[in-house]
Amino acid sequence: MSQEAEGCFVTCTTRLEWLNNEGCIKRKVDYKTATTRLIRNNIREMLIEVRSEKTNTTIKLILRGISVFNRFMSEGKASIKFQEEKCTLYLSNAPVAQLVNFLKTLFVKMTGQTEKATKISAKEKMLSNVMGSVTDISPSTVSELNKAKEKAGTISRATLTTPSPKSVLKRKSISENALKIPKAKKLNLASSNIEMTEEQKNVLDAILAGRNVFFTGSAGTGKSYLLKKIINALPPNVTMPTASTGVAACHIGGITLHQFCGIGIGTASIENCCKIASKSTASSLWRKTKHLIIDEISMIDADYFEKIEAVARYIRRNEKPFGGIQIILCGDFFQLPPVSKRDDKAKFCFQSKKWSECVQANFELKIVHRQKDSTFVNILNSIRIGRVTEEITTKLKSTTTQKIESNGILATRLCTHINEANELNNSQLEKLSGEQKVFIAEDSDNMMTKTLDQQLPVPSKLILKVGAQVMLLKNINVSGGLVNGARGVVIKFLDDYPVIQFRSGGLYHAKMETWGIKTASGGSVQRKQIPCKLAWAFSIHKSQGLTLDCVEMSLTRVFDAGQAYVALSRAQSLETLRVLNFDPKQVWANPIVLEFYKNFRRRVHDMQIIRLGRKANSVC
Repeated sequence: MSQEAEGCFVTCTTRLEWLNNEGCIKRKVDYKTATTRLIRNNIREMLIEVRSEKTNTTIKLILRGISVFNRFMSEGKASIKFQEEKCTLYLSNAPVAQLVNFLKTLFVKMTGQTEKATKISAKEKMLSNVMGSVTDISPSTVSELNKAKEKAGTISRATLTTPSPKSVLKRKSISENALKIPKAKKLNLASSNIEMTEEQKNVLDAILAGRNVFFTGSAGTGKSYLLKKIINALPPNVTMPTASTGVAACHIGGITLHQFCGIGIGTASIENCCKIASKSTASSLWRKTKHLIIDEISMIDADYFEKIEAVARYIRRNEKPFGGIQIILCGDFFQLPPVSKRDDKAKFCFQSKKWSECVQANFELKIVHRQKDSTFVNILNSIRIGRVTEEITTKLKSTTTQKIESNGILATRLCTHINEANELNNSQLEKLSGEQKVFIAEDSDNMMTKTLDQQLPVPSKLILKVGAQVMLLKNINVSGGLVNGARGVVIKFLDDYPVIQFRSGGLYHAKMETWGIKTASGGSVQRKQIPCKLAWAFSIHKSQGLTLDCVEMSLTRVFDAGQAYVALSRAQSLETLRVLNFDPKQVWANPIVLEFYKNFRRRVHDMQIIRLGRKANSVC
């Protein structure tokens, strides 16, 4: 197990400040990059060591009487206050996953200390200073984790919030070895039920090694999950998560690629695009970005890809691909293609000569997580490449008559066009009798309402009645089946908020939830709304990324390669799917994409990197 996985260290921007008795700074040390480690000396005292390789300096602080402030750890920031030393350690621009694991290990180890370990004689301390040997903290054991969970459960609510200066003065003194961790429960001491697969770890390892990566995979192979892991493993201040669509950008907590680039939809020439971007606010983003993530790359055309690559080199004054920025590309070219401009058929970005210059390593995720039925997975894999056998046709046609409704929940109809879905939802709502309730979203910036409508799954205006078919748009209770994409029906209103019965059998008394998107300037905009949307119908385009547990579709109006595959792959299983009027002619794959993947897999096979003691990676 690596040190990072053990949570023993974090590498980031670091500052240390020492105060005098009057509370003024008497000494300050700043490191642009330093590694903060948890260590023990030879008498088992726990210390924090801050080491800067650039300046070849090391600072050690004994972990005693500390306060940890982790309110902004999701932004890569935290601080540790050493009471006796009158010193505060500030951590910023830290990879979020690394920082959370570090704070978790710190909490576990500190709460697991025995009294004997904290009572060190003067003689032992003197010998320790003479000998000076230190070792890394060992990984947290199950016993230590259990003790830490008990400790976190008994901490009063008062100690789980960051105290104000006045309340600190009023509070009685605590024992010198007490550990105060604000919002300690946010550290989520429970082990995650979802572990990364070996193929996902291979992608992450290549990215952490600094390589430009493209990774792909069929629907449900965990691409979005892996992207979030990648984002959390990189320094947030210099990492820019983007996506070709607003919905995809929202899923990964980023912004659209068009917002980031500063060239609009890119209709100008390359030369003019460079000038436009250099004069916009996007120029500062281009200069500070070290890691550029682009999700749903299949919807970016070759022309736009070449223009943003040229813009990166121009603004950064660096002739390396993308101006030296590490690029991380994710998507499935068998799914939705780039939007064509009028009569010109858009080219896929892999058709650009810049693609091979920019991408250094290719990976394909093959393990499907969304569907558990191997028969259905095999059907989807065949449809993905445009192959429909008689057996597949028979299987899909047999779903036409199956009853998938339960608990009053009707099947969601997937439509090829957004307008068709909206009309069906509105007409079905009109048919319901009873009083309607209108829920208006609370936006933190009313000037951004239109942008929020485009990028968030939740609407600015939601009209509900008893009997309305709805879809949950946020994970509320994963173990209880209240997950993003779950289907339900409004059974009543209580305190003016809807009570929803879900297909899984669960009940949910809805309340306002919060969504947020980042802006190109680095800020954020929030929306509060009921986490639901009318679900008699949904467009195929808007369903990307969702797992639907009760879905029906007619594919007679599909108009592009991959549409049928995207629609079918939203279903959780064959038992929760109904396909109407299926015809094999509704399924086809783009021959250019088929050729790309044929060559892609050949390169992966021919150029496998075999690491000592590990299985071969799917990488080229």
